[in-house]
Amino acid sequence: MAKDDQVTNELSPSEVTDRIWELAKKIDFCMFTTWDGEHQQARPLSARVDRDEHAIYFLVDVDGEKNAEIAQYPTVSVTFSDIGAMKYVAISGQASISNDRAKIKELWNDFDKAWWDDENDPSIRLLTVIPEQGELWDSPGKAVAYTQMLVAAVTGGKPKMGNNAEVNL
Repeated sequence: MAKDDQVTNELSPSEVTDRIWELAKKIDFCMFTTWDGEHQQARPLSARVDRDEHAIYFLVDVDGEKNAEIAQYPTVSVTFSDIGAMKYVAISGQASISNDRAKIKELWNDFDKAWWDDENDPSIRLLTVIPEQGELWDSPGKAVAYTQMLVAAVTGGKPKMGNNAEVNL
């Protein structure tokens, strides 16, 4: 069994924290959710996860509703899903938008060319999330999870679906 597929029944808070950062970085794409004072709005974004800096970065356009929402309501959530492996991470924290050109240049990659010509495009902004809380759902994988559910359905027991834990980040 590969390290990524290992699941124990109980993880320490530091192991949960490690696993949250590991899965967020591995999964990459997430649903980024803001609040406008009346409704939540989620949109898919590619995350640049940097545990050493205790930050999740996104390159975004200067225009966009999320920028105004963050300015007024900076608490956001970021959810990562690896549906095939049945692994999920939810992170909430404080977001901010900046024009940090050095960090934008550092984070730039070829996939960003889908939205901008290059890292010098003046319309690129850096969206930074400082994580505060995280929650992990870490299943042993789809085949094992389905087997556990089938056994539970036949025996009337509850399936052992892996780890679920919350931590302060």
